[in-house]
Amino acid sequence: MWGNNSEKSAGLLPGRQIFGPLSLCVLCPVFAILLWYTHVALDGDVFRLAEFLIDGDRGLLQNIPYNIWRIWPSITALDVKIVLIFMAFQLVLMKAVPGSLYLGPTTPNGNVPKYTANGVLSHVITLIAFVCLSDGLSLIAAYVGDPRIPNGLNLFRIAMIYERFGNLISFLNVFALIFCAFLYLKGLSFPSSSDSGSCGNPVFDFYWGTELYPRIFGWDVKMFTNCRFGLMSWSLILFSYVAAQYEEQGRVTDAMLVSVVLQFVYCTKFFIWETGYLSSMDIGHDRAGFYLCWGCLVWVPSVYTSCSIFLVKRTHMLGPYLSTGILLVGLAGIYINYASDHQRQMFRESNGKATVWGRPPQYITASYTTAEGETRRSLLLCSGWWGLARHFHYLPELLAAFCWCCPGIFGPKANGLCLFYFMFLTLLLL
Repeated sequence: MWGNNSEKSAGLLPGRQIFGPLSLCVLCPVFAILLWYTHVALDGDVFRLAEFLIDGDRGLLQNIPYNIWRIWPSITALDVKIVLIFMAFQLVLMKAVPGSLYLGPTTPNGNVPKYTANGVLSHVITLIAFVCLSDGLSLIAAYVGDPRIPNGLNLFRIAMIYERFGNLISFLNVFALIFCAFLYLKGLSFPSSSDSGSCGNPVFDFYWGTELYPRIFGWDVKMFTNCRFGLMSWSLILFSYVAAQYEEQGRVTDAMLVSVVLQFVYCTKFFIWETGYLSSMDIGHDRAGFYLCWGCLVWVPSVYTSCSIFLVKRTHMLGPYLSTGILLVGLAGIYINYASDHQRQMFRESNGKATVWGRPPQYITASYTTAEGETRRSLLLCSGWWGLARHFHYLPELLAAFCWCCPGIFGPKANGLCLFYFMFLTLLLL
């Protein structure tokens, strides 16, 4: 589909490839707000949300937009400050934190993206700064009952992120849409490399992107949005939910702990495997547009953490046996997901020479022809984890996701909305 020029006309795109992206660009920002509102104001009850949206005498189509506008959170200077300071901090870490040079996969036009692999250290620095600059140390001291733990700087309350989450998502929606429009124009007017171009339709270009590897003043856009904002914010938002539950209830339930611990371990695993992700389809194939950049700036913080925001006001306990069982199964899923990804990465980086489970690997040498008519070769691993099933890493990832979502289905007022991320991930991977 993608060429290096804009000679293709919009008429070459099937109608569904225009209607689908346009629908997602319009509906997804609204859905992110409605998901937040349903959890914090309606106890996660989708039936109450439906009743709220269509209630009244204005008529169905007029009343839904009006009621969405009524609940849409306002944007204040504080929300702008929180987001921009966090972004600036991550940009500084990308440049300032030492790390090894990592070369991404060669692009169709022969370009080789270069990265500084410093994700693990950046993650550690971010967490330490977040806890020490906030009231995190004070909350830890109160929770464990140890007054010897020193206070941090207490510049802000961790629970504030939960309390202002709707406002933050509202600003992120605006920021991300403007940023995607900038990336669209940048790819057409001053691209960072020859891996750019237009399909001829501005709607699809905005949705999919016009550049494969855009860079702004030396910062890689996709590494920033996907890894350093999306995944880093995922970790910090979880701590805010824990702090909010502790402040509201005076305790942290084992349901919340299981959900948060599993997600935090998953995020940490991501940064350990970050170089593998930089060679994945998300980075090597998907362009930097609404689908990828808006998704990581808005969808990841709002949807990926939704199972835990659901638990903030829940008081139910899982008990030691159920909580331990869910935790162990979830940890096993995260480990196997990492092990299978790492196994394939080492196999391909060694050009099929790395051992798999202590034995020479079994693999298929597959030849294929690109859209440009170029013949290429790919090695498909057929032993180890990948001898059990194709795309085997999806199964343990889905298992882990179910384990950190399922604590919400127990206890009173439980409903299936807490499983939304698991259901979304299932459809995405399929």
